[in-house]
Amino acid sequence: MTIAFNRHDETGYISPLAGIRQKTVVYGERTLMTRFHLDKGSDLPLHSHPYEQTGCLISGRLRLTIGAEQYDACPGDAWNIAAGLDHGAEIIDDSIALEVFSPVREDYLPGRNREK
Repeated sequence: MTIAFNRHDETGYISPLAGIRQKTVVYGERTLMTRFHLDKGSDLPLHSHPYEQTGCLISGRLRLTIGAEQYDACPGDAWNIAAGLDHGAEIIDDSIALEVFSPVREDYLPGRNREK
């Protein structure tokens, strides 16, 4: 079953890493969208996964590492990360980002994602 529409609320977030909260907000057959609240001073360590990832910074500032490149992201900036490519982020200011993953991340489906 997919979720076709979801009203915004601040409940249901999990915290897989210190300073990072996430919530899957909507998903379909091929894509899944997650909202991230990122605390200033936190880091998302370099990692990779088998999902293409497209994101947009809603508020705050990030220093993204995508492959061998670094980008200072401001609100409205967007990115795409190919499946299997190393990436990470340094959280410069409290930030909110929306990211879409394809294919659907089973581990991010409501009721299946767990804090680590």
